[in-house]
Amino acid sequence: MATDIKAPTFPESVAEGTVATWHKKVGDSVERDELIVEIETDKVVLEVVAPEAGTLSEIKIEEGNTCESEQVLGVLGAASEGGKSEDKPSADAKGEAESEDKGQSANEEKPAAKDKPAASGKSHEVKAPSFPESVQEGTVASWNKKVGEAVKRDEVLAEIETDKVVLEVVAPADGALAEIKVEEGEVVESEALLAVFSEGAGGEGAGGDNDSSASAESAGDQDQASAAEGEQDAKVDGKILAPAARKMAAENDLDVSKLEGTGKGGRVLKEDVQKAIDDGSAKKSAKPAASAPKAAAAPAVEGERPEQRVPMSRLRQTIAKRLVQAQQTAAMLTTYNEVDMSAVMALRSEYKDTFLKAHDVKLGFMGFFVKAATEALKRFPDVNASIDGTDIVYHGYQDIGVAVSTPRGLVVPVLRDTDSMKLADVEKAIGDFGQRGKQGKLGIEDMQGGTFTITNGGIFGSLMSTPILNPPQTAILGMHKIQERPMVVNGKVEIRPMMYLAVSYDHRMIDGKDAVQFLVAIKSLLEDPARLLLDI
Repeated sequence: MATDIKAPTFPESVAEGTVATWHKKVGDSVERDELIVEIETDKVVLEVVAPEAGTLSEIKIEEGNTCESEQVLGVLGAASEGGKSEDKPSADAKGEAESEDKGQSANEEKPAAKDKPAASGKSHEVKAPSFPESVQEGTVASWNKKVGEAVKRDEVLAEIETDKVVLEVVAPADGALAEIKVEEGEVVESEALLAVFSEGAGGEGAGGDNDSSASAESAGDQDQASAAEGEQDAKVDGKILAPAARKMAAENDLDVSKLEGTGKGGRVLKEDVQKAIDDGSAKKSAKPAASAPKAAAAPAVEGERPEQRVPMSRLRQTIAKRLVQAQQTAAMLTTYNEVDMSAVMALRSEYKDTFLKAHDVKLGFMGFFVKAATEALKRFPDVNASIDGTDIVYHGYQDIGVAVSTPRGLVVPVLRDTDSMKLADVEKAIGDFGQRGKQGKLGIEDMQGGTFTITNGGIFGSLMSTPILNPPQTAILGMHKIQERPMVVNGKVEIRPMMYLAVSYDHRMIDGKDAVQFLVAIKSLLEDPARLLLDI
């Protein structure tokens, strides 16, 4: 029975999204609640999971195309429809059997140039990147490759998490990791030695006679794509794995040492990995002792009231520190108002297609708020100022930070000189921030400075909130969900799309009168967008 895969219900402030990534192809089998596709909106990426186990039988909206709330993205068929893809291990096994007769001649026909990298054995030191001056140290967040696992040049080996950004460490050449010197969770300094890398296409330990026999089998490789790329067998945790088997084991996070190989010399084939996945015999054992506190009482019965203790990431520690600092040092107060979004929504609806064709970017709501806030900041310079000790710093420019939600936490990249930016420039910059934030590629320079901040809780459905200041700034604007409400207009009750606005400010710097008038100015500019063009 076919099941529709639908986009999530978007908040009212989000009109449409873009299909960013399909994680499954037509014919792939999926489990219930497994991630299938990601949809990117103005500020967040929404995940769409499988409503039930089955096979992806049709994709209706391709990557890069836009979709609306609850629109059908694809069709999920019954699990039996994935039979063709499930039969691949058998076909691979046949290829393995045929390869034993043809493997030696296939190896002899390979160009000598492909053998040289595996035999070169040249070692490289893998070091941490040079940190900016404001960053003293970082934490090894993850190793994306294991010792002996074949990698390509410029492929990501490890990720180092600093206070605000994640830095990637890439492979210096084709080859494999020979030794990891700094494990996950350990702290490193700038340019510290992380690992030793050996050039060569094969995995470490797959040399000598084993290398010869393994490469002979791979001539009729079960995964033609791996063979075409020149991958060889690799020895991982004492087991020799075929390229396709190694890839499948890594994707399913299996304990390689528990795999039983049926190939020549105990070689682990792709069907061996598939068998282990089916019967669950190679799952990694849990490590509660590593993360549990020493003073913990007797462990709870399995399946009852589970708990997990994990270290707080550096980014989360920094966010927590700055939020507490803001509340402890500032005389923070919040004023509220509401804005009728009818004019902005009508303008956006009328010109969004023309705007997209002219500027190659979608017209969102955030651009209007940034431009309205910029104009209001020019009128009320106290709101655009900051406190430095006992001094007040007045900024003759408007640099507005836009809060962006990323998988690692909330970050605030900054739009520079928004007074000189056009609406299309704002939308493009915000879209770029969202994309790079999702990929963990925002740099420290993107988030330094800023004279004012805008945060949009409405993207998650928030109706009203009290935003916290972003020190040393003295004010922050909070946007919220657009909700239709009955309003009195010219003596008549009408249904209007309304949004609550909140401005939190530091009362040490900003008087209540200025804060209220600043928010009223933003409200007036949004309810009559022509004011932005006429500068009135």
